[in-house]
Amino acid sequence: MEPFLEGKTIFITGATGFLAKILVEKILRVQPNVRKLFLLVRASDSKSARKRFNDEVMQTELFSVLREKIGANNLNSLIEEKVFPVAGDISFEDFGIENSEMKNEMFKEIDIIINSAATTRFDERYDIAMDINVLGALNILKFAKRCENVKIIVHVSTAYVCGEGEGVIPEKSFSLGETLNKNSKLDIDVERKVINEKLKELEAQSLTTKEVTIAMRDLGIQRANLHGWPNTYSFTKAMGEMLLGHYKEDRQLVIIRPTIITSTYKEPFPGWIEGTKTVDSFILAYGKGVMNFCFGDPNTKLDMIPGDMVVNSILASIIAHIGNDEYYSSEELIYHISSSGINPLKTSDISLFLFNYFTKNPWMTKDGNIIKVGKPTLFSSMDSFRKYISTYYWPLLKIVELANVLSWRRFDKTYKDLKRKIDMAIRLSELYKPYLLFHGSFDDANTKRLRMTMKEHKMDGVLNFDPSCIKWEDYFMNTHLPGAVKHIF
Repeated sequence: MEPFLEGKTIFITGATGFLAKILVEKILRVQPNVRKLFLLVRASDSKSARKRFNDEVMQTELFSVLREKIGANNLNSLIEEKVFPVAGDISFEDFGIENSEMKNEMFKEIDIIINSAATTRFDERYDIAMDINVLGALNILKFAKRCENVKIIVHVSTAYVCGEGEGVIPEKSFSLGETLNKNSKLDIDVERKVINEKLKELEAQSLTTKEVTIAMRDLGIQRANLHGWPNTYSFTKAMGEMLLGHYKEDRQLVIIRPTIITSTYKEPFPGWIEGTKTVDSFILAYGKGVMNFCFGDPNTKLDMIPGDMVVNSILASIIAHIGNDEYYSSEELIYHISSSGINPLKTSDISLFLFNYFTKNPWMTKDGNIIKVGKPTLFSSMDSFRKYISTYYWPLLKIVELANVLSWRRFDKTYKDLKRKIDMAIRLSELYKPYLLFHGSFDDANTKRLRMTMKEHKMDGVLNFDPSCIKWEDYFMNTHLPGAVKHIF
């Protein structure tokens, strides 16, 4: 095996995203002899792309370990020599790159493409999710076909392309037009037409931007549900996979399907997180006293995987498959990066960790009052959850509303706060229902084989993605929760 990524030119999309930042840091820290990193950054020109990269990537705490290890000046020189932010947008052909000199350089030099660009919002506007998650994937493939030396494309998807699966979910590819409910016919061109017609219809109504956004978000959920997916995110990520699989021809394509991505486990240091991730919406709502109940089957296995382990699996898949002439079927190049098979974590475990953490480290209000948390109540179905709200919360809201009217709006703040809590609880529960009531588990036979390959090449220390080593209570209490809370402040 040739030295890990030495002399290779790598193109990474979604470069200012959570995973890509961890990926860039890791490559520069463990293999500074990489030839070049081209990073796709949404920006108007090269200068603003470089500025955005410096501000949003290099200035993060994530790079503090590397800065300390080699010194600030050496890090700056390394970045100057190896890292090339490219102004562009994944939703355009050739990413709308205007710098033709740089584009030609990329066509000649790129060896590896890693696509981590995505909109991960579950209820994203359908037009935006289509542009980034579906057409973006196709644009990656078109670009790769114009590159002279590309040896591998790694596409970061999600394990939840399976929808609300049950039983053991295989590491299996989609065929173009496949649906999850088997009764509908999926045609991606028809979906694009539906979007364009809806946008025209909304334009004719002279609506505000907010109203258009709400309508386009609703459309995404409707179309996803029609074809058997629970939300726009998993639906559009599945369509992206379909296009890649169908049109890849002889290109080496690896699909990485992580489950719920959480803060870093070990590298470059434990607990780095950015942006409110899936599970953290609940964590923060609970810690702030907005919700003292949680929707989710106590026995559901919540499948989580730290961000640095996902990055290590991406790099491991490149090492295993780059320049490897051995034939692999498309099924063997799909990897579930998950934990529930070998180190399961239940919803009831997390609710206990939350209670213990926020009891020991309570949140303070702006006025300096301590927020006391109660043990979260868990509901195992949407019906029991709605019943709870209609029994305990709606009557209380009606009483406060009446008192507010009778007292010339003296209870305005109380009413608005209570209504906000109820609305937020319902919205979060509807959005995360597929994950909190998930009764499937992810087959990871391919991922196990990949771990064995890294062991054989003595790379399992550098690229650890074995979740069996995670002690969940310790990870939540001392790494993830402190990291999530710190990030909010």
